[in-house]
Amino acid sequence: MTDIVSRTRRSSMMSGIKSKNTRPEIKVRKALYHAGYRYRLNRSIKKIKPDLVLTRQKVALFVHGCYWHRHLGCKLCYSPKSRVEFWCQKFSENEKRDRKVNLKLQLNGWRVAVFWECATRKNDLFNKELSRLINWLETKEPFF
Repeated sequence: MTDIVSRTRRSSMMSGIKSKNTRPEIKVRKALYHAGYRYRLNRSIKKIKPDLVLTRQKVALFVHGCYWHRHLGCKLCYSPKSRVEFWCQKFSENEKRDRKVNLKLQLNGWRVAVFWECATRKNDLFNKELSRLINWLETKEPFF
């Protein structure tokens, strides 16, 4: 199946996808701030930049897009029908990098949490996941 837009237009569209200050990230940041948690943005930990760093709790929080980070079982985690080989490799490399980053942070004593994009779309699910995250932050359990 061919793309419905030209290569230059598709390239322009893809380059417009933000990696920082996305709507899901801002929603999670505001909710954590209102819950009393303070965090740092753009804080590098061993050359890794989580979306949020909660230094008091020693937590690195990532707000992942379901499409790019392959949230299994999510309707937002679909695969393109064109250039299948390219996209499979791209997604595989993203997943591999995520595992490597999480392991590196954990080996350095950081707890790692992932908040998925789909959980920010419906308020009831968002509130449930936020409560789960806050409960986890209060414990000393290693994974979220």
